[in-house]
Amino acid sequence: MTGAGRKAIAVDERVIVALDVPDMAGLTAFLDRLEGQPRFYKVGLELFLAEGARAVEVVQRRGGKVFLDLKLHDIPETVARAVSSAAQLGAELLTVHTAGGFEMMRRATEAAKGKPGILGVTVLTSLSEDDLRADGIVGTMREAVVRRAKLAEKAGAAGIVCSPQEVADVRAASSTLALVVPGVRPAGAALGDQKRVATPASAIAAGADYLVVGRPIRDATSPAAIFASVVAEVAAALAAS
Repeated sequence: MTGAGRKAIAVDERVIVALDVPDMAGLTAFLDRLEGQPRFYKVGLELFLAEGARAVEVVQRRGGKVFLDLKLHDIPETVARAVSSAAQLGAELLTVHTAGGFEMMRRATEAAKGKPGILGVTVLTSLSEDDLRADGIVGTMREAVVRRAKLAEKAGAAGIVCSPQEVADVRAASSTLALVVPGVRPAGAALGDQKRVATPASAIAAGADYLVVGRPIRDATSPAAIFASVVAEVAAALAAS
């Protein structure tokens, strides 16, 4: 994926399952319970710090694509070197914080050379407008997210990460950025520490490309069944659009 344009995406690839587990034992058990259905998985800080490249390799050996969610945020040279290291793992996507600024994101995309696709994290879904104001950020949440999305696009990023509530605004500002959306909760699911959430159907209808779903699938009695139901909801939303 590149920032130059969005690509066609298979329906079951649009739902990225977050592998929010602490270690290799938890990873293999969760993958077994998913019965090989998902095609795309997110490896985040908890699992990557515990198992490193091994976690990525296990997913890949099972035929899965990897979204490496490390949210890099440092000086441009350090981030560029980290991206070069991460690129050797063969992940499809990698996150950096847009708050790191234009030059940091530009160096990240330059170091990635197209793979992994660099995603700019705009504002974490656990934050509210009160949190932004406490940090001195002016304007509304949506304005802040759109500003950062435009900066990521200018830096050459493949896409951005935003909450479901900002998807429509970012899509109106950019037709080319891939929008990866966490904070997705099927109707009736617990919110946890997420503050800006939506259902899969509403996020897709607003213009999301990928949905990241974690706890509602991980904590289900049958993760494979919940994954299938989310994919079905996405397919119905696409058909209706």
